Amino acid sequence: MTFESTKLPKPSISARELHNLSSRRLKLTLLAGAEGLHNQITSPRIQKLGLALAGYIDYLHVGRVQFIGRTEVKYLKMLSAAKRKSAIKRVFSRELSCVVVTQNLKVPVDLLRNCDRQKVPVFQTEALSSTAITEITIFLEEQLAPTTTVHGVLMEVFGLGVLLLGPSGIGKSECALDLIVRGHRLVSDDVIVIKRFGPDRLLGSGPTDFQFHMELRGLGIINIKELFGVSALNPQKTIDLAIDLVRWRTEEGYDRLGLEERQYSLLDVSIPLITMPVASGRNLATLVEVAVRIQMLKGQGYSPSSEFFKRVEARLKAPRLPIDEAWRL
Repeated sequence: MTFESTKLPKPSISARELHNLSSRRLKLTLLAGAEGLHNQITSPRIQKLGLALAGYIDYLHVGRVQFIGRTEVKYLKMLSAAKRKSAIKRVFSRELSCVVVTQNLKVPVDLLRNCDRQKVPVFQTEALSSTAITEITIFLEEQLAPTTTVHGVLMEVFGLGVLLLGPSGIGKSECALDLIVRGHRLVSDDVIVIKRFGPDRLLGSGPTDFQFHMELRGLGIINIKELFGVSALNPQKTIDLAIDLVRWRTEEGYDRLGLEERQYSLLDVSIPLITMPVASGRNLATLVEVAVRIQMLKGQGYSPSSEFFKRVEARLKAPRLPIDEAWRL
């Protein structure tokens, strides 16, 4: 069983994008190194230059945003002119993406000159180091999260993110439309952009230009927002369950007991997977709702199928009554 997915290249952003897209709380101002605004940032983790300025340059990593705060500025001021120049030269001999100076601190001219020479952009913000680090980390985690695209439909059903998979023409969009009519919410139809946050969280959304549109054979492209209002939409949703819609085949042995625990792996994250045969007369929207309710029960530690077979097994192990006593019962 295969699913259509496209893993995008390892994400990165330029120092220019960090400057342009930073939040208003930071108000980044370019001080030096304008020729290096094309430098790429590839990691959401940031570094403070304290240890590097003290001589431990092995601590520096390519592709990270470097920070200079009050501690670093005080340290540079206490050095002699020769030692300060040597420390700065040593640090900026490495390939750095960019530097952020917090609290509008005044940095040594030698540092700005080195940044111009080495083409390392230096940004300044009036925010505290803790605030700037938090804001930039959140921004970079969003921009640099591992990303892939999947062909399917993503819905929010009873609060859970449900990814509907299956071949073209199987009825994914029609099922999604039926769910919307029942009061559930659409995240994206056809193309789903999925990002991984942390070790096990998948967040799905739609392409910006075509979000909240749906293709229905016979009706064409429809705008769910215009037809059903904003209450029928959710811009993004964590994916909790995948349902694979397949065409019914009489010779295929489908799970009839509900004991199979299958997983769908995406960006090295596994989520529960249900294979649902599609045949004439089957109400897919109702089946999806029931599947979601079962998944919600499992999340609370209760499995209907497991509980049923536990009772059956207990009944089989119970001592049998004589026939005459059984008749009395």
